[in-house]
Amino acid sequence: MRTATITRNTKETQIHIELNLDGTGVFSIGTGIGFFDHMLEQLSRHSGMDLSIQANGDIHIDDHHVVEDVGIALGQAIADALGDKKGISRYGYFYCPMDETLARTVLDLSGRPYCIFNSSFQRAKIGTLSSEMIREFFIALTNSLKANIHIEVLYGVNDHHKSEAIFKSFARAFKQAVTVSGNELPTTKGML
Repeated sequence: MRTATITRNTKETQIHIELNLDGTGVFSIGTGIGFFDHMLEQLSRHSGMDLSIQANGDIHIDDHHVVEDVGIALGQAIADALGDKKGISRYGYFYCPMDETLARTVLDLSGRPYCIFNSSFQRAKIGTLSSEMIREFFIALTNSLKANIHIEVLYGVNDHHKSEAIFKSFARAFKQAVTVSGNELPTTKGML
């Protein structure tokens, strides 16, 4: 079973994550940032990953530390759950429409971190989540997971729709990439 538990405690945040990559999309999320919780719930449901995230932090200052540290801890937990990566598909992509918006994620669980994030938001906040933190979350996740992740909103108007399409497209691409399709390591290098 591909599971992991991560606890990350700093002077700014306290985060506990449990996940099961081979779950059914069951989630329990509490970060104190409502819209961020909603996006993480979408990630769990649409990836099929069971996900529990409990985070406390200095959101009285702003949401930066909690969002970024959840990204770091989640990437670490996924990397732990993937183990040696034998048999995974490695690559994934998905286009997600949401009303007037279309988002695309393409990813490679390569062991080499690189994030391309192309989206703009009209509002400074969606609920209590700073729009700029959506990009920061994926950068933190990319770096700790050591994956190559390209996310782009091809078009759209509504910032809620853009964000939700981003998280859903990532979730579906991620689900493809972590699917076990054999027992070999998907590389000629001998390691990922």
